[in-house]
Amino acid sequence: MGRTYIVEEAVGQYLSNIDLQGKTFVSGLLIGQCSSQKDYVILATRTPPKEEQNENLNHPRAKTDNVDEEWTSEHANQVSRMLPGGLVVLGVFIITTLELANDFQSALRRLVFAVEKSVNKKRLWSFTEDDVSERVALHICSSTKKIFCRTFDVCDPKSSARPADWKYQNGLSTSWPSLQCTVHINIHIPLSTTTVSCTLEKNTKNGLTRWAKQIENGVFLINGQVKDEDCDLLEGQKKSRGSAQVIHHSFDVKVLTQLLLSSDQRSTATVQICSGSINLKGTVKCRAYVHSNKPKVKDAVQAIKRDILNTVADRCEILFEELLLNENPGKKVMNPGKELHILPHRVFVPIPGSTVMLCDYKFGDELAEEIRDHFIEMLDQRIQLEHLEVAEELNTACMSSSVGSDPSLGNTDDDEQPTQPIKTTVVLKIQQNIGVIAACVVAVLAAGISFHYFSD
Repeated sequence: MGRTYIVEEAVGQYLSNIDLQGKTFVSGLLIGQCSSQKDYVILATRTPPKEEQNENLNHPRAKTDNVDEEWTSEHANQVSRMLPGGLVVLGVFIITTLELANDFQSALRRLVFAVEKSVNKKRLWSFTEDDVSERVALHICSSTKKIFCRTFDVCDPKSSARPADWKYQNGLSTSWPSLQCTVHINIHIPLSTTTVSCTLEKNTKNGLTRWAKQIENGVFLINGQVKDEDCDLLEGQKKSRGSAQVIHHSFDVKVLTQLLLSSDQRSTATVQICSGSINLKGTVKCRAYVHSNKPKVKDAVQAIKRDILNTVADRCEILFEELLLNENPGKKVMNPGKELHILPHRVFVPIPGSTVMLCDYKFGDELAEEIRDHFIEMLDQRIQLEHLEVAEELNTACMSSSVGSDPSLGNTDDDEQPTQPIKTTVVLKIQQNIGVIAACVVAVLAAGISFHYFSD
């Protein structure tokens, strides 16, 4: 028996409203959450067409030639950044005319594997044996609206299609529990003489991978308590009575990491000649959501844990892309000293009719209208600017040009106003000695008082 997909009715309406407008097909992504028993689809978004595809509508190529796996994969990569913990790209959909239905089956399979490869490529976490490895390929006939739902095991390159059930449900995510977490990070990444020549992105990724293991092995307190991972997350919580009353459960999560090695482990010191270091410091806001069908504690912990890892990695990746776009071709060597680059901060926006919020990242000079346009382009969602929730507000960072000293990144005004909301700044500091990048620092400044349990 194949998997069952429980789908928000609004997703069905969205897919029914898509018009081919003379095209041979329209493809897109399906977004939701996996569970051991069934998967939940709460959002669908068409992949925006390339400009050249728009120009060539009058001269369409034969059948599946226009299926661009690279373009769809890049769309999936961008969309995955906009998903909080617990949400993933579950698969792809494609809408075609009746006569071309059979021609796109192999193209659908290629899209499923290409999309999964793209979104997994830069993750700091790996699949576990409890993770669902099946991804959905949905084919819809534009005239009859008939649906063909199949799945592929993305961990098996030779996987064949398996039939799956596609069932609609109204108000699917109106009562999904949410988890919120504020995490302080302090990551030190030494750059040896052999790694300093590598790209800034690669060195940062290597350091983040080591830090990710600390998060993976951390202890997560839910509302101040350590709960058994197999317990029901909603155990002891107030339940809704009657169909008209919907209770939204929200949980506060704290993270503890080990200070000392256990007694059976030996600690060894390593002396390494370094040309510099990378330091990541600061505070990040994380959110995750789990389905409301008897969710387990381990599902909630995994969702918030992966959001912590994703949001730190995504911010760095977005900055590196920004630096490449604005790179001066004539500038071969950086000037000695320190450069401060402000990383994007996180913003959230609600999905209509759901407790789930999507997210995006915004640089300080970006307007709210640009965020709105990005949601339209990537998720085909029209958001209200007044619903935009800025999780982290941008402050001024202190910049130092001294090569040998650390700049002070504190804000003396913060402690004087403990009642103010938390404000966060993320800063990347690049230090160079004798024409070689010696260090870079990413910092997130938190204003106000934030109690956290986090070390190393």
